Amino acid sequence: MEINKKAIRHFLDLGDFDTVTLRHILIHAAQLKAERCQNSQTSLLNCKKLAMIFEKNSTRTRVSFEVAMAELGGHALSFNGNELQLGRGETVADTARVMSRYVDIILLRCHSHDKLLELAENASVPVINGLTEYSHPCQIMADILTFEEHRGAIAGKTIAWVGDGNNVAQSWIMAAALFGCKFRLACPPSLNPLPEVVEWAKEHGGDIEIMESPENAVAAADAVITDTWVSMGDPNAEAQVALLAPYRVNEALMKKASPKALFMHCLPAHRGEEVTAGVIDSPQSVVFDEAENRLHVQKAILLWCLKRI
Repeated sequence: MEINKKAIRHFLDLGDFDTVTLRHILIHAAQLKAERCQNSQTSLLNCKKLAMIFEKNSTRTRVSFEVAMAELGGHALSFNGNELQLGRGETVADTARVMSRYVDIILLRCHSHDKLLELAENASVPVINGLTEYSHPCQIMADILTFEEHRGAIAGKTIAWVGDGNNVAQSWIMAAALFGCKFRLACPPSLNPLPEVVEWAKEHGGDIEIMESPENAVAAADAVITDTWVSMGDPNAEAQVALLAPYRVNEALMKKASPKALFMHCLPAHRGEEVTAGVIDSPQSVVFDEAENRLHVQKAILLWCLKRI
C-alpha cells in the first residue's frame, strides 16, 4: 500500500510548525488537564499503540508518555535501544519500516538528531521527538503551558536562560519566535547555541539576545530558566561544571529578575550546581508543575499526531 508521507503528522521540532498549530495543541492540553478527573478521555486512543525507544535514560518522558497512553485508552511499549536489533546494527530505516507495521506511533529519544529524522523519513506512522542533542520540543510546550498558567500570555514577556546553550535552550529559541516572547540567553561563548537556530528565530521575528552576563540576562525577566550543566554521558563533565560555575542560579541572581519571576527547570536538577536549593525549592519555582504538564501536553501531541484533534 502506498503511504502518503506528507499526510503523516510528525512532532519533531517546534520550527516545523506555525504558531496556530502549536497554540491549538496547547489549548487542548489545558482542556485535557481540566478533564483528567472526569474519566472522559479513556477511549480517545482506544487500542492505539505507542512504541518508545530510549537510547538515553528517562524519567519524565517515559512515565508521562506511558501514563498518557494508558489514560487515553491506548498502550505504550518501552524499549532500551540495546534491547532492539537497532543496537546490533539493524538500520534505522529498517527499524522504522518494521515498527510501522506493529504500532500506530513511535517516540525516539536518542543522541543524534539525524537518527530521529531518518526514522521519521522511513516510518509510515507519526514520530515524536523525545529529546535529541539538538532539541527537546515536548519539554518547551509543557514550559509554555506552565508559564501561562501562572503569569498569563507569554507574548511580550521576557524569558531568561542561564547556563549551557543546549538542546532545551535551542527549542526555547524557536518557541520565542513562534510565541512572541523576548528571549535572553547567558552562557560562555564556547557553549552558545547553534548559529543557525538563532538565525532561524530572528528570520521568523524572534527577539533573541545572546550574551555572557547572567546578571544582564535576568534583569527584570519574567522567568529564569536553567538546565543541568552536564548532558548524559558527557566525557567533559568536570571541565563543563568549572566553566559554568559563574552561571549558577542563586538567590542573588533571582533578585535581579522581576519580583514575580518564575524559576523553571526541566529536571533532573543538581542542587548546588546549576541552581541552589534555596531557588529551586522557593515559592517562585514551578519545576514540578512543569513536570506534571508534560503529561497533559503530550496527550495533546499524541492526539494531534493521530488526527484526533
